Amino acid sequence: MTGVLIGFAASANISRYYYHYSLADLDQQQQHNQQPSTTLRKEERKHKQQGLNLKSFVHPVPPWGHAMSDEELFWRASMVPRVEEYPYQRVPKVAFLFLTRGPLPFARLWERFFHGHQGLYSVYVHALPDYNTSSSNISSSSPFYGRQIPSQEVSWGSITLVDAEKRLLANALLDFSNERFLLVSESCVPVFNFPTVYEYLVNSAQSYVESYNMDVPQCAGRYNPRMAPDVLEEQWRKGSEWFEVSRELAVDVVSDRRYYAVFRKHCTPSCYPDEHYIPTYLHLVHGPRNANRTVTWVDWSRGGPHPARYGKGTVTAEFLQAIRNNGTQCLYNGKPTTVCYLFARKFAPSALGTLLNLTTTLLDF
Repeated sequence: MTGVLIGFAASANISRYYYHYSLADLDQQQQHNQQPSTTLRKEERKHKQQGLNLKSFVHPVPPWGHAMSDEELFWRASMVPRVEEYPYQRVPKVAFLFLTRGPLPFARLWERFFHGHQGLYSVYVHALPDYNTSSSNISSSSPFYGRQIPSQEVSWGSITLVDAEKRLLANALLDFSNERFLLVSESCVPVFNFPTVYEYLVNSAQSYVESYNMDVPQCAGRYNPRMAPDVLEEQWRKGSEWFEVSRELAVDVVSDRRYYAVFRKHCTPSCYPDEHYIPTYLHLVHGPRNANRTVTWVDWSRGGPHPARYGKGTVTAEFLQAIRNNGTQCLYNGKPTTVCYLFARKFAPSALGTLLNLTTTLLDF
C-alpha cells in the first residue's frame, strides 16, 4: 500500500480492539449466516420454541427470514437502546447494501475483498422480486448467499428507489452490530482492500453523503415550491445516490416520515428523489455530521443522464491508481487527506478479469 493513509493503519492487520470478540464466536456467527436455507429454517423454529432471547434479537435470522411490511420493518428498525453499554461483546460491522436489478457481475471480486474478514461485515441485496441470489450461480459459501432482502419493484428516477434504499437500511439495522452502512450498485467495485475500508469507515466521525445546491436545471431547477414550508428553496440539495452513513443517521433516515411524505408527493416527475431526498434531509437535520462528500468515485465528465462506463479495454492498474490518488484532497476527521474514494463505478462486466488480476498487486486482496 503506497501513500499516506491519514494516520490510520493501511496494513492487513485490523486493530486489536476489533478482534477482542473471540474468533470462535465470529466463526459460529458466519456459519450461521451461510448455512443452507433448510438449516436456517430449523434455526428459526428453534428460536420460536425457545422464545425471545438476546442473540436472536441483536443478530436476527437472515434478511429473508421475516415477513414484515415496510411500515412494520421501519418501525422495528427505528428502535434505539437507551442504555449506552451493550450487554454482549459487540464488534462494529460495515453493512454493504447492494441495490441491483439482478445478477452481481462482480460477485467474485467482492468475495475476494471480503475473504478472511468474517464478523466485520454484513451483506444485504435488494433485487427484483423474481430474482433469487440463492438459486443463481452463487455458491452457498459466498457472502451473498441467502442475503437478499424482501424486495419490491423499482423504477429508475422514482420514489421507489428511495423506498429500496430505506428497505436496505432497515434490514441492516435489525443487526445491532452493524455500525456503518454503505450503498453500492452491481457496477461498483472496491479500490482499496477491506482493512483499509473498514478502518476508514468505522473510525470516521462523519458520514459520507454528497450534498450541494447549484443554480442549474439539473439541481435547483428540480425544486418544487409546493415543498415549502417543510423544504425551502435554499434548503434544497442534490448529491450522489451512493451514500455511506453511520448507524445514528441510518436510524433517522428510516424513521423519517415528514420529509419523505413531502418528496413522495412533490418530487415528481423528472425530479429524481434518489438524488435529492437523503442529501436534503441530512442537510436539514444532520448537517455537521455529514462530510458532504461521497466515498464512491464516478465519472460524469461525458455529460448526459448516466456516468461513464468502463470495460476491459480501459481498466488498468494505472487507471485504478488514478482513482485512488487523483490529486483530490478532502478532510477526514478534520485533517487533510488524499484518500477520498474507497469505491468506484460504473464498471462493465467485461472488466472482471482485469480487476481479479489486480487483487494480488495494486488492490492487495
